[in-house]
Amino acid sequence: MSEEQPKAEHRSSPTSTQFREFVASGWAPRSTELPERTEAAVHAGRRREALSAAHPGERIVLPAGGLKVRSNDTDYQFRPHTAFVHQSGLGADREPDAVLVLDPRSEQDGGGHEAVLYFRPLAPRESEEFFADSRYGEFWVGARPTIEHVQAELGIAARHIDGLRDALGKDGATLRVVRHADAEVAAMVDAVRQEVGVTAEQLQAEQEADAALARELSTLRMVKDEWEVGEMRKAVDATQHGFEGIIADLPEAVRRGRGERWVEGVFGLYARHEGNGVGYESICAAGDHANTLHWIKNDGEVREGDLILVDAGVEVDSLFTADITRTLPVSGRFSDAQRRVYDAVFAAQETGIAACRPGNKFRDIHAAAIRVIAEHLHAWGLLPDGVSVEDTLDADHGQYHRRWMVHGTSHHLGLDVHDCQLALREDYMDAELTPGMILTVEPGLYFKADDLLVPEELRGIGVRIEDDVVVTEDGCEVLSAGMPRSSADVEAWIARVQAEARR
Repeated sequence: MSEEQPKAEHRSSPTSTQFREFVASGWAPRSTELPERTEAAVHAGRRREALSAAHPGERIVLPAGGLKVRSNDTDYQFRPHTAFVHQSGLGADREPDAVLVLDPRSEQDGGGHEAVLYFRPLAPRESEEFFADSRYGEFWVGARPTIEHVQAELGIAARHIDGLRDALGKDGATLRVVRHADAEVAAMVDAVRQEVGVTAEQLQAEQEADAALARELSTLRMVKDEWEVGEMRKAVDATQHGFEGIIADLPEAVRRGRGERWVEGVFGLYARHEGNGVGYESICAAGDHANTLHWIKNDGEVREGDLILVDAGVEVDSLFTADITRTLPVSGRFSDAQRRVYDAVFAAQETGIAACRPGNKFRDIHAAAIRVIAEHLHAWGLLPDGVSVEDTLDADHGQYHRRWMVHGTSHHLGLDVHDCQLALREDYMDAELTPGMILTVEPGLYFKADDLLVPEELRGIGVRIEDDVVVTEDGCEVLSAGMPRSSADVEAWIARVQAEARR
């Protein structure tokens, strides 16, 4: 449920009976037109069938989560929990405090489960909530959907959230809940369990089963269907537009000062205009800031002659997000030292992408790319004396090359930027790649300005190249292939985009 806001109230709301009657009167009738079932909801229904088959007789509880306080009496923009989105088809910033319940049906009723969404529907105009509730009221945050609207949109039953507690306890069915999605709902589930006689020892076992459900739901997202791949294409296309907006405005980022913020703002404009927003905090790291892997302060200068590493992705309204990195020469051309580092990373990425094919394991992507990184570092004389490429690749006694690339090369991508993170190692790192998996490939090299083990001309250079790929039947497709990657193509891209912007 939503986090509690401070109780002090400094707004004045009229409370007289006369005012309440007046504010409830004189409105045009509400529209009774109902939406068609959304495409997202159709595909979510198929996913629920798989979940239902795996949990006969169990009541599955998937909370959306609630509003989180940003400061005092203002909330962050709402983002529903990923498992809820995946199984309901309800994306964007929809329905804080909602809970999707899969109710088990008896064999006489056909078996399987009935999906019911418990949520806070549109309040009547004669209610105090309508005009006085600054968190949920229609005057303040707009009209919510009716129960009938949600049923038509999602193709499932819908109920008022006030009925959730009783619904969880009916018929004594075994309960399973995604606990970390909403602590209050998890506590409610535990209370219902104890009411039907679950002991403290049994409760612990039940909570372990809850954790297994969360892992299962995470693992279910690994292979995307055709519709999900289409949503990822939309996210990648919007992200390309954002990057081209950045490129067009690089001279302004230099001229205005505090240019990392300017770059972040330009991308954010595209993300909000073409999608739901950014899929994660954008990294806009110029110069030595690129050597801080998760640089999100974005408060530095963008200077001619520097590189700027931009790691950003647009999240579309269905909440699928792209995750792309480009390292751009601010002046439009790489220096010799910058190009040397960039080309090494590009070679590693090409090898990593080639490893994205059915039959290979997920960890093979990193192994392929990091070998190329190690080979370049060895050729440049940066590994300790006497250490060969094979020596440094030894997982137990080597790994010297990881000083300059400490992160992994790949991760799953989808509704979360780091999708499927609750999956077990054997289902993730050790799993075979399967058509429909969407992955990033993102090697890098990072030479900090104060790193005395590298030549002076390389210090302060950080490069990462990241693309989103979908595994196919005979290899992979680079979804972000429209965004140039080689050093020569990046230079030509910058020249073209900036020339078009000047017209």
